[in-house]
Amino acid sequence: MKQSLFETRHQREWDSFAQQLAALEQGKAQGEACTRFAADYRQLCQHLALAQARGYSSHLIDQLQQLAMRGHQQFYRHRSTLGAQSIRFLLGGFPRLVRREWRLVCAASLLFFGTLALMGVLTYLFPELIYSLVAPDQVSEMERMYDPDARRIGRFGERDAGDDWMMFGFYIMNNIGIAFQTFAGGLLLGLGSLFFLLFNGLMIGAVAGHLSRIGYGETFWSFVIGHGAFELTAIALAGAAGLKLGWALLAPGRLRRGEALRQAASQAIQLVAGVVLFLLLAAFIEAFWSSTTVATPQVKYAVGALLWILVLSYLTLAGRRQHAPD
Repeated sequence: MKQSLFETRHQREWDSFAQQLAALEQGKAQGEACTRFAADYRQLCQHLALAQARGYSSHLIDQLQQLAMRGHQQFYRHRSTLGAQSIRFLLGGFPRLVRREWRLVCAASLLFFGTLALMGVLTYLFPELIYSLVAPDQVSEMERMYDPDARRIGRFGERDAGDDWMMFGFYIMNNIGIAFQTFAGGLLLGLGSLFFLLFNGLMIGAVAGHLSRIGYGETFWSFVIGHGAFELTAIALAGAAGLKLGWALLAPGRLRRGEALRQAASQAIQLVAGVVLFLLLAAFIEAFWSSTTVATPQVKYAVGALLWILVLSYLTLAGRRQHAPD
């Protein structure tokens, strides 16, 4: 490509980038301009590399190099704001988003927690129901795990710190896998998200009802109550994010389905970002607190209740004093 054509094609982009730089250097840039800066900076660097490879004039190369150097300074100067933005999102943006999507959150929570509670009661009343969902050998394994008369391996028992970290990694992979399935299932017109919400609710409820009925309730509930505040809430929120995708495909309104899905995905992905944080916290609690045998069941119940109150308070109250858009 001739230099003249190259300049004609991209001069407007370079001028626009120069204006962004001037605004950033004066501290006046905000909103969409800041959002586009990283992509525009990378594009300018590509243009500079092309100009050098094609042997264009030193005048053009110097012009692009100066823009690239100024862009480099601003890019690394403002990259530190990513941490501040993440903190603002966690302190206010995420709970506000959950409240803004309250209809989907309520629907997903009703499906998941409602199914869990109903299946727990049914399994408690009709013992054989557990075998319609869980294989007999798996039921036996769970009974051994939560047998109060067995010597459980805890953090301060036979399991050492290395085992705790290994289990921490396992819980992260397992929990995020479940949440991703629940979220991504929304692309199947929401049916996948509905399935995983119901399936997980049925499985957890069946296990809880069975272990409670055979007298292992204290061992089971004292183990799950702590990390359950974050883990179970995260599953419901992942389901809400998936339902948002499904609803965009089913009822795009005046938008084309692709555009409706794109807009829904931008919000749903933010929900999933909060879900990942919840699952990291759940995995940490499960590995380092839920498994310990030092604390009594009563202490674990108290800590678990506080964690549930903390999660619910965070989602319902955090960020109410900030009204600026996220």
